[in-house]
Amino acid sequence: MTDKTSPTTFADLGLIPTLVERLEELEYSQPTSIQSHTIPYLLEGRDLVGGANTGSGKTAAFSLPILQKIYQQDKPNSRRGNTVSHLILVPTRELASQVAYNVKSYSYHLRNEIKTVAVFGGVSVNPQMLALRGGSDIVVATPGRLLDLVSSNAIKLDQVQTLVLDEADRMLSLGFTEELNNILALLPEKKQTLLFSATFPEKVTTLAQHLLNEPVEVQLQSAEASTLVQRVFSVNKGQKTAVLAHLIKQHQWRQALIFVNAKNSCNHLAQKLSKRGITAEVFHGDKGQGARTRVLEGFKSGDIQVLIATDIAARGLDIEKLPVVINFDLPRSPADYMHRIGRSGRAGEVGLGLSLIDYDDYHHFKVIEKKNKFRLEREQVAGFEVDDDQSEAYFAPMKPRAKPAGTGKKKKNRNQ
Repeated sequence: MTDKTSPTTFADLGLIPTLVERLEELEYSQPTSIQSHTIPYLLEGRDLVGGANTGSGKTAAFSLPILQKIYQQDKPNSRRGNTVSHLILVPTRELASQVAYNVKSYSYHLRNEIKTVAVFGGVSVNPQMLALRGGSDIVVATPGRLLDLVSSNAIKLDQVQTLVLDEADRMLSLGFTEELNNILALLPEKKQTLLFSATFPEKVTTLAQHLLNEPVEVQLQSAEASTLVQRVFSVNKGQKTAVLAHLIKQHQWRQALIFVNAKNSCNHLAQKLSKRGITAEVFHGDKGQGARTRVLEGFKSGDIQVLIATDIAARGLDIEKLPVVINFDLPRSPADYMHRIGRSGRAGEVGLGLSLIDYDDYHHFKVIEKKNKFRLEREQVAGFEVDDDQSEAYFAPMKPRAKPAGTGKKKKNRNQ
């Protein structure tokens, strides 16, 4: 854990005036905790392990030092062949697109146009191969598509100066371990390596120990997370849709992101909300990449007010000032709960993470609370109170089970 002082401005971090000017244009008023604690070390060329709450500004934390490094090189236009100088690996298509967009935005005023290319699956590979010709300064990639491009000789990784593993926990949980190992074997031994992750299971810790060279470790629970309010409403079984529709109409949220656990649940819930006068779009893995992109762009622009999504939207989706995230279905993984609600309350904005639980969800939500180390009051929605015969199960403490008579081994008599 580092105790470097936290500068109050981006200029204090050591960033060049051109980048500071661009950040001011983007209305980045001051560095977030993860930015102020990491950027000075990254400008020094140190390896780093960074952990912070979702929405804390990790993308700017790792991309701004890379852009400054490229800008200050003696030969900023030294791209050649099909090499890449700085590689950012991410777990999903949406995150690849989002990170590349942000990097291009940050580099808007830098001379000699820094070339940033995003490569990911689900779309034709040919335009990406063309974009990589002549070399690239920064490539943002998903592991599978990157290896496809390597095998086609569309990109070479032997000149990489900086490697960033973003959302490392998600990358490993999605089963990219083998692909990641294959990519690491193609990289030069001497490079700066940055690993960012919201959680640190054993696989991530082992990877960091193996890959990084005397890294700085920055583990933050940002105070900015307090701008996200969490609430949980207990409802009767079968009444979730009615309660959801009531809340949307009552609060008239500018936008709402609703999570369910299955692709067919997205369409089913959208149809049920439509019957109640609420129009919703859906976002899941069965939609083609073009359709997914159009839906996300519509949601980001505000043209779509209600979006129903599976967990592919739980990472890498950055919607400015999203007022509320609703768990219609609880996530299977307690870690995914934090990633879901983290789509709201980002960058210090006030947000709401709301969960609907019925009798079948009650015990799983207790597991989510225990794993994430919080405890929420169970609330009810006026007009949709829980039936009396279920209220004790919802709100009373769990009673220990009575041990069945005649089971278990008898204690051995030590005097025999």
